[in-house]
Amino acid sequence: MEILQKDDGYKGAFYVEQGNQVLAEMTYVWAGTDRIIIDHTDVNAVLKGKGIGKQMVTKAVGFAREKGIKIVPLCPFARSVFDKVKEFKDVL
Repeated sequence: MEILQKDDGYKGAFYVEQGNQVLAEMTYVWAGTDRIIIDHTDVNAVLKGKGIGKQMVTKAVGFAREKGIKIVPLCPFARSVFDKVKEFKDVL
């Protein structure tokens, strides 16, 4: 399943879309030019248990590394992934 991204320079999201319907979404806002704040994650029941939430966090980590920015995971789900995956600590 492909994780897509949209970003307007102020806010953005990593998401999964199927048949023009967003089935999973992790939203963020920019805090200055060097940091994003992940504020919400939602996964539709049809995708629960498939690891989509973690895949979206992984995509956000890749984005942060590529841009040389940091992530503030305010969303409890995203925070739990960062707590479990020590390889992601470099972007905190």
